Amino acid sequence: MKRLGLLMVGIALAALSACTSTKLTSSWKADDAQLKKGDKVVVMALLPEKERPLRVAMENSMVEAMKKQGYAAVSSMQVYGPEAFKKSDENAVVSKLRDGDASKVLTIVLLDKAREKTYVRGTGYGPYPFYYGRFWPYYSMWYGRMYDPGYYRTDTKYFWESNLYDLNDRKLLYSAQAQSVDPPTAMRQAYLYSQQVVKDLKKQQLISQAS
Repeated sequence: MKRLGLLMVGIALAALSACTSTKLTSSWKADDAQLKKGDKVVVMALLPEKERPLRVAMENSMVEAMKKQGYAAVSSMQVYGPEAFKKSDENAVVSKLRDGDASKVLTIVLLDKAREKTYVRGTGYGPYPFYYGRFWPYYSMWYGRMYDPGYYRTDTKYFWESNLYDLNDRKLLYSAQAQSVDPPTAMRQAYLYSQQVVKDLKKQQLISQAS
């Protein structure tokens, strides 16, 4: 029972320490892309209704990240509501955004959300190429496999895409794809995602550091 208890504690600790991450996987910028300090950017997250808390968190975090760099940014949810553009065509949506003095729109789209099951090996599966020749490597390998056999871990992966559009000529200026693995909360995922996108916008020289 004691060994079983230690095994369960080990599994729990390993699960808690499992890597959570948010990282950009690719990005692209148009050659003539430019974002000026005076540009008003509407941040618009497009997620299923059941993911509304995450939608709100994504928009708010991106708005805050943009503001910290000195750019005017507003949340589509806060300004227009959750269903303002539900039955509108392109001209109506663009006109409504421009009537609010917006010149750019930054979309955040949840492309996919998937659960992935992964087997995590126990400590007894180390490389023992010559374990038959000596007692201790042989004993250690089999003892480890008996009392630390490994376990299955289920990770939740989010796949994101953000596009920056110019509302005047309706052109795509920038696009980025990202992946989040096992974010602990919606707020944390939104924060990490916005930081990654803004970092890349600076790297692509679309925005500059706040003065």
